[in-house]
Amino acid sequence: VIGVVIGKTDVRSFPDRKNIGTERYTFNFTIRDSPTYFINVQSWGREEYIRSLSESFRVGDCVTIENPLIQSKEAEREEKFNPVTPSGYKLLLSENHSVVKTSSCYDTDTRLLALLHLPVKDPQDYYSLGDIVANGQSLHGRVLNVMAAVMAVSE
Repeated sequence: VIGVVIGKTDVRSFPDRKNIGTERYTFNFTIRDSPTYFINVQSWGREEYIRSLSESFRVGDCVTIENPLIQSKEAEREEKFNPVTPSGYKLLLSENHSVVKTSSCYDTDTRLLALLHLPVKDPQDYYSLGDIVANGQSLHGRVLNVMAAVMAVSE
């Protein structure tokens, strides 16, 4: 699979239930290869492997993923912490079987660069900040998608 990285989480660790007293490490990222299709990628493993993999690319890089495991996603649980994707699947990276190679999008396919700026949500499924200000009371308690832009950054 070849795509541009459009999102990435930090490395996290969890107690390993199989090996008491040790930790398992994970991080997720999302890749996109067309305006319509993008998929979440999950990686688990030893700290050295996960940290090295996470540091090997950043958002905006193109990656080639070889030998991922394809799994059905559990929408309820997984989409709380990852972007909602149009696929019913996710890719799982294994330290022993999977390979992630990075390259410049210019070297791979310049069309992938344009995908970085496309929203992952339906353009009709969001509220502007003005909508929220005007209708705040009626929106109280609802989960909303927000479309906004940063105008300035200061102290």
